Amino acid sequence: MVGVRALFDLPAAYRPTDADRASPVPPIDAVLCDFSNTLFRMIGTEEWLRRVAADTGRALDDPDAVLAALDDAAADPEVAAAQVGRDLDAQAHRQAMHTWFARVPWLAGIEEAARERVVAEDSWVPYGDTGMFLRALADRDVPVGVVSDIGWDIRGHARAAGLEHLVGTWVLSCEEGREKPAPELFRTACARLDADPRRTLMVGDNPARDGGAVSAGLRAFVLAGEQRERERGLGDVLALVSARA
Repeated sequence: MVGVRALFDLPAAYRPTDADRASPVPPIDAVLCDFSNTLFRMIGTEEWLRRVAADTGRALDDPDAVLAALDDAAADPEVAAAQVGRDLDAQAHRQAMHTWFARVPWLAGIEEAARERVVAEDSWVPYGDTGMFLRALADRDVPVGVVSDIGWDIRGHARAAGLEHLVGTWVLSCEEGREKPAPELFRTACARLDADPRRTLMVGDNPARDGGAVSAGLRAFVLAGEQRERERGLGDVLALVSARA
C-alpha cells in the first residue's frame, strides 16, 4: 500500500496512519479563522482617505482621482515587488505601504499617516455575523484560533469590537515569520488550542492560502471571495461544527 499511496497522494506535512484512513471521519470540534475578509473587513477606501485627510489637514477634493491613482500605482512593478513578503514583519509592511503611497501624488509626503490609518483600531470592523458566530462557538465550548497573514498586531481590532476574549490564540505571520499556506502556522494554532488537527476546521476566503490547511491535516471551508459589507455567511459554518467532547 505504501508504494501505491506515494503515487497518488499529494505532498503534505501531515500523513495519516492506516488506522486514521480506516476509521470514520472525526467530527469537527475546533475552528481556526482567517481575519481579513473573513471575520473583519477594512472600512471603505474612500472613508479611509477622508480619515487620512482629517488626520493631516490635507484637502480631499477629488477622492475618485486618488482611488484611481492608488489602483494605477499598485500596478507599478516596483510597488508590486515591495508587497511580496510584506506580512512577514511590521517593518516590511511599513516599507511596502510607503513604497505604494509614495507613488500617489495625494499621499506623497504623508505615507506614514496613511499607513497609520490602515492599521488603526477603528479602521477594521467585524462583519455583521462575526460576533454571533464566535459567541455560538463559545456556547458550544468550541475553541477558536485566528491564523492570519498580516503585518501588524490585529488583536486591538478584536478588542475594540469586544470580541478578543472569544479567540483562544492568534497566529500571525508578522509574529511567526512565515505566511500561509505554511502548514506550521495551522499546526501551531492547533497545538496552542490543544486541538487535534484532524478535528479542526480552517475557515477563510483564499483557497490557496487558507485551503492549504488540508496539508496540515485539517479540513477547510472557503467562503466566497466577494468583498462583503454586512453578513459574511459565517452561520453556514456552524452546521459543520459539533460541541467539543
